[in-house]
Amino acid sequence: MSAGSLAGAVCIVGTARRTWRDPADGAPEPLGMWEHVARAAIDDVGTRHDVLGALDHLGVVHCQAWGYDDPVARLADRLGRPGIAGTTSILAGTSHQRLLDAAAERMRRGEISSALVVGAEAGATLRRHAKAGTEPAWSHPSDQPPLPPELFGEMYLPTEIAHGVLPAWLTFGLLEQARWAARGGRPDDRRLLAERLSTISQVAAANPDAWFPTAWTADELLSTADGNRMVTTPYTKRMVAFPDVDMAAANLLVTHEVAEAWGVPEDHRVYLRGWGFARDASHVAARADMVSSPAMRVAQQAALTRAGIELDEIDAFDLYSCFGSAIAFAADALGLADDDPRPLSVTGGLAYHGGPGSNYMGHSISHMVSRIRAGEARSGMVTGVGMHMTKHVAAVYSAEPGSPAPGAEDDEQRYVVAADIDPPEVADHADGPVVVRAATVVHARGGSPERAVAICGLPDGRRCYAASTDADVIATVAADAWVEAPAHLTTADDGTNVLHL
Repeated sequence: MSAGSLAGAVCIVGTARRTWRDPADGAPEPLGMWEHVARAAIDDVGTRHDVLGALDHLGVVHCQAWGYDDPVARLADRLGRPGIAGTTSILAGTSHQRLLDAAAERMRRGEISSALVVGAEAGATLRRHAKAGTEPAWSHPSDQPPLPPELFGEMYLPTEIAHGVLPAWLTFGLLEQARWAARGGRPDDRRLLAERLSTISQVAAANPDAWFPTAWTADELLSTADGNRMVTTPYTKRMVAFPDVDMAAANLLVTHEVAEAWGVPEDHRVYLRGWGFARDASHVAARADMVSSPAMRVAQQAALTRAGIELDEIDAFDLYSCFGSAIAFAADALGLADDDPRPLSVTGGLAYHGGPGSNYMGHSISHMVSRIRAGEARSGMVTGVGMHMTKHVAAVYSAEPGSPAPGAEDDEQRYVVAADIDPPEVADHADGPVVVRAATVVHARGGSPERAVAICGLPDGRRCYAASTDADVIATVAADAWVEAPAHLTTADDGTNVLHL
């Protein structure tokens, strides 16, 4: 490939990740984690060039464990580069890749030539503090709320708050159930869910960075024995993302010209060939299609198109795996067969590798880079999911250099709203007959069923949420007997919708 055709090409030349799994390791505060992996990624470049001195941009992924007053400035000071420019992300599982995408766009415009993106979470340390009744004495606290009010308002409708449709495991569970019901309620789908997660756990078992390096069989994942309680239908505890980890990762992106100037060996460069981002409707019940993701298809196809790479040329995937529905929807969007032999995860997934808040993709990208460098893949795709399977990012990495095709001109927080034809209105209150589109049973921490939650279709085309603590309704949903069953709603004294089956 000629040098001219590489104008605009960008590549990762340094990567690092670390897991502080043993409390005896003495995990530092998140700022210290950032510094650790940042320096390690710089060292990984393997050149005598003054990489740190040449850096012209920092990207810092939102940290849920601790809010710093000025993350970029604090990290720059730690690295001995005060004043270096940078950006921080919002709370989202797409964050690490989106910071890299934004940096790549700026590189194409000639505004910067190198960018180091870092992220860390200290959930395990916070958990130990909570058990001890203490607070971490970490530095430079922010006086701003961890979740801006406008973001909370975007994430939740008042009716979702009223019906308790807040936790991600509940919304992803409802999407899982909607897809399962629309496909005929097939037992094979439940088995495939467990088998996919079993295969992903085997990757974690071989990954020294994984929080839970244990391989689980499909039967063990489905069983509620040995503390593997139900969380929400159909997920057991071992099927859902585990966020209480101490982990950090960093990736250093540069232009092809910088890689040449720094003398980075060709087999050490992994090219970011294409990327895409899109959104579905923010609220699960407001999606015209609750059984697939138009936005995933948009993001994935944009990444492949910009990369100039066909799907069959992708050797490995890391599909965001916070919950089974995220994997299933992504595989559906890509058109992957159930028996496709290519890896769906290179880390071991968010349940077994661990899900460090908004920075999981920092680890999936780092592992994909390592796999490509080792010759175990020529090209790989990583995906990310934000909010309630709302925001979607996909990126293609390759050992082969290439300049990404131009994308839409926009700012660093650009987004494309995926087409959602005639989205249904979400009603706050409803009475009378309904069709249940999705239903799940929420279980208490002890494992006992607590309540049923549903998304219902009204005769006029609107949707609504509903719930019930009635034992018979819970039993009907738990037994999967809600599909196509007659249902109706009444209104509780607090104005919420009560499901009757």
